[in-house]
Amino acid sequence: MGPAVWEASTTGLIRPQMRFPLIVRTNRTSLQEFAMADVAFVVVTIAGFVLVALAAKGVTKL
Repeated sequence: MGPAVWEASTTGLIRPQMRFPLIVRTNRTSLQEFAMADVAFVVVTIAGFVLVALAAKGVTKL
């Protein structure tokens, strides 16, 4: 168990005030990179469906 509280807090704050860091790191990923990732995802997904369709077509010929 932790130490007992002898007096009530008079500041009204639950947590101490927090400061922002002096150096804020920014995310340098551009919107163009996100767009290219989206395009690549769509192309890979379509290619996957095409492969599944070709496999299903080959199975039906057996």
